[in-house]
Amino acid sequence: MPQSKFFIRKSDSKGTKRKKTGKNIPNKSKKKNEKPNPMQENISSDEESISGNEKGYPEDFSSDEETEQEKKLRLTKKYLAQIEREEQDKNVGDDTKAAVAQRLKDEVLEDAGRLQKKKAHEYENIVPEVAHVFKGHNLSVTCVVVSSTEKFFFSGSKDCSIIKWSIEEKKKLKIVQGGKKQSSSGHGQILALALSSDDKFLASGCSNKIINIWNPDTMELLKTFRGHKDAISGLVFEKNSHQLISASNDRSLKLWNLDEMGYVETLFGHQDAITGVDCFLGEIALTSGGRDNTVRIWKIVEESQLVFQGYGASIDCVCVSSYQSFVSGGDDGTLLFWGTQKKKPMSKVLQAHGSDPESEEPNWIITLCSLQNTDLLASGSKDGFIRLWRRDDDSHTLVPISRIPVSGFVNTMQFTPSGSYLIAGVGQEHKLGRWWKIKESKNSIVLFSWKNKS
Repeated sequence: MPQSKFFIRKSDSKGTKRKKTGKNIPNKSKKKNEKPNPMQENISSDEESISGNEKGYPEDFSSDEETEQEKKLRLTKKYLAQIEREEQDKNVGDDTKAAVAQRLKDEVLEDAGRLQKKKAHEYENIVPEVAHVFKGHNLSVTCVVVSSTEKFFFSGSKDCSIIKWSIEEKKKLKIVQGGKKQSSSGHGQILALALSSDDKFLASGCSNKIINIWNPDTMELLKTFRGHKDAISGLVFEKNSHQLISASNDRSLKLWNLDEMGYVETLFGHQDAITGVDCFLGEIALTSGGRDNTVRIWKIVEESQLVFQGYGASIDCVCVSSYQSFVSGGDDGTLLFWGTQKKKPMSKVLQAHGSDPESEEPNWIITLCSLQNTDLLASGSKDGFIRLWRRDDDSHTLVPISRIPVSGFVNTMQFTPSGSYLIAGVGQEHKLGRWWKIKESKNSIVLFSWKNKS
């Protein structure tokens, strides 16, 4: 497939450079063929102050005498002992060595972005319990993001507010008003949220064309980015990075460096409003272009884009499923399963959420999400159910495995990292407009739990 240049570069008086900044996770600047070594990280000052005898060295040992290779070996042994203890605690009576070997293998695959676990079968035909219903927004909930610790999450709404919630305490922790009530933030209807992998930065995008950066702990406003010419439709952080990608109805993507709080670059290519954005591992973004009927993979480092052509319907949401596949949904109710090496969908599910009983029109696919590193996906619409799917890599299809009752427009969803919870933002209206209204539903966030699944 030919690749086309798509960048418009602008000089940066601060000298902001994407490739040399923004990585918040250490140990990423390794040589190409050097294997990742997590044992080199997170050495506390307490450990460094331990005496020679406590480390197992002779009394006259000096830290200056330890070579780099010896240090790596010592830390490797310490790391292996640590995970062996953890696996013994989790797998009493099982083969600990096999468990340790599998964990090390998974860590290598995860670091390379190729870890894929078979998890969908654990959710098959199981209806999760409703752990809690969070109420606080006056209008439809449009976006949610969950912390890596699974202790809290954030929600945005058409009512212009952002709320921080506690999963453990099942209560509201902080609310940031928008619109006329909080002119200092400048934000209107919240259409997108993103949280960095280390939970250090929260980004919000709104109908007022601005992006606000918040401290997730205090909800203090750190920075406001301007530059888009229309509403912000999507936000995503590059994985293990402080590089933020914003999508807009102005048909462009923009890159922002949050370590330097500066603008980096603008990406052009879509011929209509960008309606969805996600990110593969590394600097590779995935977007849907609404009524331009395309999904695009942006290879940021190579300065190229790959165009995947739909067949006429508006493509309104996208979701990365694995390092070599992704899923899209649109207003014709069709789910499309794509491979990164093929221009056209490998399979499709027509009317994935049925049709409206009155108009007989297919129910619009509003949102998609996946459980990272697994074969499990979820889709949301307005038909009264969240639907779970298993990605079958052999047949290249999406297999329905369960459905979860919920009333209203399911505008946004996210699994917690462990897969114990699914957080769904529900509203009386579609997140993009006011074409329909389901009066009996509530504007809320529903926390579904599989903690007790067999």
